[in-house]
Amino acid sequence: MIHTSSTMCTPTVTEVPRHIAIIMDGNGRWAESRRLPRVSGHVKGLETVKIITKSCTMRNIKFLTLFAFSPENWRRPIDEVSFLMRLFISALEREIAHLYTNNIRLRVVGDLSMFEPRIQDLVQNAEAKTASNTGLILTIAANYGGRWDILQATRKIAQQCVDDNSIQSVNESNFSQYLAMAYAPEPDLFIRTGGEQRVSNFLLWQLAYTEFYFTGVFWPEFNDMELGKAIASYCGRERRFGRTGEQLTRKSQNIDALLC
Repeated sequence: MIHTSSTMCTPTVTEVPRHIAIIMDGNGRWAESRRLPRVSGHVKGLETVKIITKSCTMRNIKFLTLFAFSPENWRRPIDEVSFLMRLFISALEREIAHLYTNNIRLRVVGDLSMFEPRIQDLVQNAEAKTASNTGLILTIAANYGGRWDILQATRKIAQQCVDDNSIQSVNESNFSQYLAMAYAPEPDLFIRTGGEQRVSNFLLWQLAYTEFYFTGVFWPEFNDMELGKAIASYCGRERRFGRTGEQLTRKSQNIDALLC
């Protein structure tokens, strides 16, 4: 399915966000605040992934995208990076059966060529195993960067233009089809835990009209109640997409009149 860009037309606003994207920040700081090794926070954070995935399923969220590892994260201490890779392997080996049984489809986006062959094979197998599932689409952004995404899409569309001599046909709509998450609508709600207030090279193209929610709660402590707070904040927003508040009021009044 091809999803329309929010800057080209006005998306349908749903009561519950269709797509939630989350930067899972604060694992290391959560552990350090308890005088635990930083890696303990990542283990606890994986448990939170399970909780929030289940919560989104129960709330009828259609897409959940989690920022697990960025290209910049390779700069972290080598021991921590190695542990994260082992944790990724363990999660892929142990959790796929659970996702399959619960009708959740797994997608992994990013430059996977940087990962060892074992991880690449596990990702491929996990995606294949859950490909027919029709419930929540859980996307893990691994070695993903927003700038990388835009660049790889640019290379693909540039090659097409060379092959077809069709540069004049390049527009926002067909460019979006080459992005790593072309299969999903743009996020309605972006959440970042851990207190930082930036997007950190995550979904730079897709967040153009997304509602942002920042919380000081560390990811290992983020739970269904905290997710509910974020969704409640989203529901209180007026999503205008360039229009005026008066236009939205008139539209609402017209709909109410039709229902009477």
